[in-house]
Amino acid sequence: MDDLILQRNLVRVQDKAREANVLLRPHLKTHKSLLVGRRQMQLGAVGLTASKPSEAMVFVDAGFTDITLAYPVIDPASVEDLIALAAARKARVGYIASSREGVDALDAVGTRFGVRLDCSLKIDVGLHRVGVRPDDPLALDLAADIASRRGLRFTGLLSHAGQAYSSTGSDELRRIALEEAELLTALRDKLILAGLPAVFISTGSTPTVLGAPIAPGSDEIRPGNYAFLDMTAVRLGLCGPEDLALTVVARVVATNERHVIIDAGSKTLSSDFGPHGTGGGGFGLAVSSHVAASRELYRVERLSEEHGFVAWSKECPPIGSLMRIYPNHSCAVMAQFDSFVLTSEGAEPQVAPVDARGRLT
Repeated sequence: MDDLILQRNLVRVQDKAREANVLLRPHLKTHKSLLVGRRQMQLGAVGLTASKPSEAMVFVDAGFTDITLAYPVIDPASVEDLIALAAARKARVGYIASSREGVDALDAVGTRFGVRLDCSLKIDVGLHRVGVRPDDPLALDLAADIASRRGLRFTGLLSHAGQAYSSTGSDELRRIALEEAELLTALRDKLILAGLPAVFISTGSTPTVLGAPIAPGSDEIRPGNYAFLDMTAVRLGLCGPEDLALTVVARVVATNERHVIIDAGSKTLSSDFGPHGTGGGGFGLAVSSHVAASRELYRVERLSEEHGFVAWSKECPPIGSLMRIYPNHSCAVMAQFDSFVLTSEGAEPQVAPVDARGRLT
């Protein structure tokens, strides 16, 4: 991990949020690291976003006091430990719901603990994964339902325009970002007319945050991948290879007439073509530490569990040499490791744990 690039990436998005007068709540699923999370908070983030309760607990236990769990809760028992820990640490944890079952689950556990849980309504703005469509009458019904529950407090409208990862250019990214904010502000206006309280609007994905102006109407953005970036971000034109903080160093263990075989396979690089299955062929690009081959870019063509097949044509890196791989999806790669190494010119490398690795429930 290049420390200088990491810090530059963090500052870039924090500055953009500040200039647009919106709050930044980065998604910690990218880094799962207390060290990186603390840097984000020191730069001005209002809090962090988590995917799973056990992941959020790692950060609450370490002293983070404002977390949004941006994942639907269906089983009340799944958040009992998180609610108890948040109460003990005096931390705020916000939740989302997008179905009657989710509202029931959160209300039940909030009531059981004698607290009112902050709850946002998750809105589907085009990814069609989790959320209620903003033009669906169910959106108004669920918002009113959340606001009426004894164990809940209706606090926001939250979305994730993940379809931006399939965009084909800057014009489409701008359209997606603008449409996301417009859909949510129109829904908020509708809710206010129905007598519900005005709530905040939380949007965000790295492509819409980096590839488009922050759309009017957003109160908060939640990008995650921006901290490290990856070949998907390069493909989308959001950055260049010089902006990729996370790389994987692997060793050449064999060669043949077509491939260099490295000791990094799907258990290292993942089998991910990119977020939401986007991206082209291959599993990243690589450069060689071998001086004569250092200017050539090599394509990681295929993977088995413990081996990577790196295509070569002009010069074959020798057995024993190192290759630096720029992966397709940094979030998926980070989740494969117990620790990472921060490097900075003139300083000793620093080994840091991936604190929330393996927290999947």
